[in-house]
Amino acid sequence: MTNDHYYLRQNVQMEPLIDHWFAWPHLIPPATWARNVTERHMKIMQAYMTAPEMHAAAVKNPQFMGGPFIDYDGQRVDEIRALYDRIVQSQPYVLELSAAIEQLDSMLRSQARGFSLHAMYQKVPGPLRGFVELVYDRNNNPSFRLFEPLLYKSKHYASSLQTLMLSPIHSDNRPFILSTPRLPDERSLHLQLPFADERVDLLFRMKSDPCRASRIRDLLSDQTYTESLLDSLFTTEAPPRYEPYRGDGVRWRYFGHACILIETRDINILVDPVLSYTYESDISRYTYADLPEIIDYVLITHNHQDHVLFETMLQLRHKVKTIVIPRGGTGSLQDPSLKLILRSTGFQNTIIELSELEKIDLPHGYIQGLPFLGEHGDLDIPTKLGYYLKLGQNRLVFVADSCNIDPMIYERVHEVTGDADVLFVGMECQGAPLSWLYGPLLTQRLERRMDETRRLNGSDFDQAWRLAEEFGVKEVYVYAMGQEPWITHISSMRYSDQSRPIVESDKLLKRCASMSICAERLFGEKEILLSS
Repeated sequence: MTNDHYYLRQNVQMEPLIDHWFAWPHLIPPATWARNVTERHMKIMQAYMTAPEMHAAAVKNPQFMGGPFIDYDGQRVDEIRALYDRIVQSQPYVLELSAAIEQLDSMLRSQARGFSLHAMYQKVPGPLRGFVELVYDRNNNPSFRLFEPLLYKSKHYASSLQTLMLSPIHSDNRPFILSTPRLPDERSLHLQLPFADERVDLLFRMKSDPCRASRIRDLLSDQTYTESLLDSLFTTEAPPRYEPYRGDGVRWRYFGHACILIETRDINILVDPVLSYTYESDISRYTYADLPEIIDYVLITHNHQDHVLFETMLQLRHKVKTIVIPRGGTGSLQDPSLKLILRSTGFQNTIIELSELEKIDLPHGYIQGLPFLGEHGDLDIPTKLGYYLKLGQNRLVFVADSCNIDPMIYERVHEVTGDADVLFVGMECQGAPLSWLYGPLLTQRLERRMDETRRLNGSDFDQAWRLAEEFGVKEVYVYAMGQEPWITHISSMRYSDQSRPIVESDKLLKRCASMSICAERLFGEKEILLSS
């Protein structure tokens, strides 16, 4: 670095890590982190240390994509063993908390028979004492509620384990990240920065605003790096300036998966931010460089890693005014508070928790929450929400991965909202079984035949068509399919023409065409202008 001012290159990928594992929403809350460490990470590492060659073969087989296999080609076994041993030696409180959750569940199943639970507080395993309320549902089924804010203030939340790994990226080829810990290498800069550190925002402002070389060196003062590595991460070349929408109507742009940018002259809204970096590719796409300098609202539909992607969220944090999330945070293990997740990781933005049918007023319109059904394996998870946007005379509905299990619900919703012009609907109608995502949180083994029926499914043809028909839409867009290659590292989706989500969405497109409804399965990028 010899010149005075530098930008962060547009092709620098940032991987947020927690003790070397890619950070997704269940790795941040202390209770779900503990369960994932013992029931996912440690088991994967044990298997790799035992049979690294089996893992090397499995990751090359498309049939096993997204499975519990470490992607280091059978190498770096000693480093995986060191990571495993360090967890055992330096984080016993994590192992104890996970065991306590299992013990408490077992005690409640065997001893809570509908009588008062008061005497049982003395039997709560030590690591959970003072962090739980014991409860029954209305049918005398026992459970417990976590006091999550207290857990975040205890030793069980260790922000010191949070780091950022920066490296240049030149293609969409990224390994599935949820099963492989990220180990340092010579082409990566591993920053010992917790997510809440204000220097994280300074770093990512450099994508659009230059910073002095001396300030960058101060930021990296306690890091090990080479000049060639810095040259691969920073540049003196300014990025192209973003041109905001100045029209009288609405412009929406598809950024891939479930990410949509909606703009009017007065306001811009970004739904479920998951973005590609900028590099040469045969697939046209919008990237970080195509976002406004200020984002008025970010809307989150639900707390899955392909809709709350911290790799994207942390890089956008400095430019977002308000984050709208589904109201949740009831203290259940399977539904950690999204608001606490964001606050604990440094999001000081305005956060609005929205419930079904509640509204946020906008210039010439509003944002309204809609019920979100299914896609969570029938678990009691309220942190999920669709959105109805009214912008001038334009009305758009986003239901993400909602599965229209009971059309009567959306019939009643339609009675309140009225018609819409555009529907965005996810049709990943053959999702992973419940255990793929939530398995570490289950303290009793789920029978395979039950697991196979409780899939994380979106809508099929019949369900999606009922939505389009109910809202009387003029345009239908199938999205949130996980098809873009720049998100396979978190989604592990690869379809053929015979895959059920493709077959079912093809049926929808054909039906819409027969009814003179504009319809498309989105992929890559798309821009539509809606009249005023």
